[in-house]
Amino acid sequence: MLDRSTGRLRQKVGIGLRGPLFLAVFLVLLAASSTPAHTLRLADHKIVSLAEMVADLRRARVVLLGEEHDNPHHHQAQLQLIKALAAAGAKVTVGLEMFRSDSQPALDQWVAGRLDFTKFRQISQDNWADARLYEEIYLQAREQGWPLLGLNFSRRISRQVAAQGYTSLSKELLGELPWVQCVVSPAYREFIGRAMGKHKQSETSFTNFCEAQLLWDTVMARNLHDYLANHPGQTVVVLAGDGHAWKHAIPVQLDRLGDTNWRVVLPEIPGLTERLGISAGDADYLLLGVDAGPVH
Repeated sequence: MLDRSTGRLRQKVGIGLRGPLFLAVFLVLLAASSTPAHTLRLADHKIVSLAEMVADLRRARVVLLGEEHDNPHHHQAQLQLIKALAAAGAKVTVGLEMFRSDSQPALDQWVAGRLDFTKFRQISQDNWADARLYEEIYLQAREQGWPLLGLNFSRRISRQVAAQGYTSLSKELLGELPWVQCVVSPAYREFIGRAMGKHKQSETSFTNFCEAQLLWDTVMARNLHDYLANHPGQTVVVLAGDGHAWKHAIPVQLDRLGDTNWRVVLPEIPGLTERLGISAGDADYLLLGVDAGPVH
């Protein structure tokens, strides 16, 4: 269900809206309030159907689905969209922020049915996340034969960069990793400041954290780019935290590597979404009320 409070609904759908445009969207949402979740197309602030969104996503080589990692509703929505894309004829690969690229053999073994879930869960935890958070997605990937693609690198490296800066890495690592420098959009700078929260934000600490974020974005974009070059028929659906999925992050790095057609879908996060003022410059679609049920 959508929020019962008209005030909260105004905040929710009024992102960047004023006057008659807000009123039109508000009335559409109010009339459809019996439906659990809706999709807001940010380019024109129109509510669109799942079928309309999927028809557009189908045109992209990369579809980035943002998430809060521990929110099961977000993962249910992600699975719904992956299934819808596959049903529409896309040859789906699921790209995973939560697996390192050097764990690709284990991901391949899982999809091929050569690992049990207990072992796979151990490998997942060694990478980062408990596989149970994504269990239905992993099981469906195995059943449907969707390749799983590890996109990330060691969190130990990113923690070192966040604490000491990119140039603190060994010469060997610097030779293997892409060069990063904290040159980001104003929106991304603001995001980094919020992500650091109450931690003391000296210029050095801000730059280090920024470099760590950009290193994640850049490595994942590079791994995506390489995979797409070798698998021209595939559509990669990327599951990543909102801070990496939005347009200022992985998509910017993809654009720097070449011409890759992508789309960004973010879930509404009550409270946070309103404060961020999500616009078409941040994402293509916003899933409203996703915590309440399936997307329609």
